[in-house]
Amino acid sequence: MSVFTSVTDADLAVWLRNYAIGRLDVLQGISAGVQNSNFFVTTSLGRYVLTLFETMPRAELPFYLHLMAHLARHGLPVPAPIANRDNEYLGTLSGKPAVLVTRLAGKSEMAPSVAHCARIGAMLAGLHLAGQSFGRKQANPRGAEWRRDCAARVRAHLPADEQAELDAELTFQAGFDLRALPQGVIHADLFRDNVLWDGDFVGGVIDFYFAGVDALLFDVAVTVNDWCADADGQLDAARAAALLASYAEARPFTAAERKAWPAVLRAAALRFWLSRLEDFHLPRPGEMVLVKDPGEYRRILQLRAHADGLPALPA
Repeated sequence: MSVFTSVTDADLAVWLRNYAIGRLDVLQGISAGVQNSNFFVTTSLGRYVLTLFETMPRAELPFYLHLMAHLARHGLPVPAPIANRDNEYLGTLSGKPAVLVTRLAGKSEMAPSVAHCARIGAMLAGLHLAGQSFGRKQANPRGAEWRRDCAARVRAHLPADEQAELDAELTFQAGFDLRALPQGVIHADLFRDNVLWDGDFVGGVIDFYFAGVDALLFDVAVTVNDWCADADGQLDAARAAALLASYAEARPFTAAERKAWPAVLRAAALRFWLSRLEDFHLPRPGEMVLVKDPGEYRRILQLRAHADGLPALPA
């Protein structure tokens, strides 16, 4: 989350008249994240998160909002969008599409244990299963086509050795079709900072604005690459085993997924190397903008390209 577009207390107070959530008490910008403008909003009746969508087409936004509402109805700990007096989730503020969602309690755990990873695996499987009954369809916005297009945008900004690495990985990935694997709604960005913990339990899963329909295994790979990695990017065997076993208890992996697993770990690492390269080399202006190190996911991709020692999926 970041702040690219400013919102004044006065403008927000007027906007909130169309919501039955009380009067505005506190508006605070959030600096974490890289895509949208986000604010904590406290009113006389509750605590919320306000998001202004900077680049997403307005027509795509109902998918995310109705997905969160669907998952919340299925008992998952996700932010619930707040409808306005016109019974619409999506509004317009400061010239941008805007939404209010409930603010969940808890804090992120940046040094997860084996037990944390086991709970994340179970939660992710539950999300995937609940998503099977969600009727709307929208492709992963950071899927294979985006990865190819983003590589073309950033390539000229890279030194020769990184260009060669990128070209080689794109060639490798061209030999795999994730569409042949089990599909469904995925979160696609389930990093440690997108989960809030209430004691030892998952209190909230946030930031669904990269969600879409893609290979479920891609979501597992994104999650393992972050939650189960040491500081140098190496996967911790115990944490990975716990996450994967817990996930498989609810949704067993298929033979095709077990075969594709090393390549999908690489695809997930490539996605975040590319997005960080784009944020670094082609930044958008903003007041409070977090740019993450592309080198972290370059290292992770290099490590995942060596299949020796990668955790296997449970049979």
